[in-house]
Amino acid sequence: MTVVHLSEITWPEAKALGEAGAWVLMPMGSTEAHGPHLPLSTDTILSEEVAARSAVRVSEEMGCPVVIAPTMPYGVTDFAAPFAGTISLSENTLVQFIEEWGKSLADHGLGRICLINNHLEPGQLRALIEGTRRLNEDPRISAVFANNCSKRWARTLTDEFKSGACHAGQYETSLVLASKPGTVKSALASELKENNVSLSMAIRDGATNFVEAGGPEAYFGFPSDGTAVEGEDTYRLLVEMVVTEIRETVGESE
Repeated sequence: MTVVHLSEITWPEAKALGEAGAWVLMPMGSTEAHGPHLPLSTDTILSEEVAARSAVRVSEEMGCPVVIAPTMPYGVTDFAAPFAGTISLSENTLVQFIEEWGKSLADHGLGRICLINNHLEPGQLRALIEGTRRLNEDPRISAVFANNCSKRWARTLTDEFKSGACHAGQYETSLVLASKPGTVKSALASELKENNVSLSMAIRDGATNFVEAGGPEAYFGFPSDGTAVEGEDTYRLLVEMVVTEIRETVGESE
């Protein structure tokens, strides 16, 4: 089993990994408001944890080395714009980043790529889908976006996730508690009232930010119900998604 972080190896080691057919896992995150109880890096924390856990499974089950790329900590975060600390990119900028980043890796033989994302804003998802499409136009690259908002995978996740009322709610609070509990303001989370407003439905109805959607404190759902146990269960589901997507991509290319 070989799992390495790209930022921690030398160029000859990176060259050898490209020659060995390594998979590159790219955690995609954001820097945006997640209620008064979760850090701005919540989506980044989730993607890094899924990447770390998935890397072990992919390497063990598929017998190939896995490289975890340095995280992209910024995304399309227009909906959190009213809240301090939020940093947003345009969709075009993110698409261009993905395309140039992936082709740069492919220049050195690292053309097997999986994007791992836990920032669920529509513009972010569109950018990742388009970026993956552009990467796959390059014959040197086999890219996959493990999209937990696709119908296939969304239905496997928690009831709160499926309801659409899940930004900084029970779903994300549980995941952060299972990976970086010290970053959660648990006492505050336990006092937050439920906000049973479906963010996804509000977006469909025309809301352009969290406040308009009914989230004046940048959270939706039930943060007080978050538990590390639920987070562990959900990580297992997210890892299974990533491993399955990669396994199927390899099967299609053989």
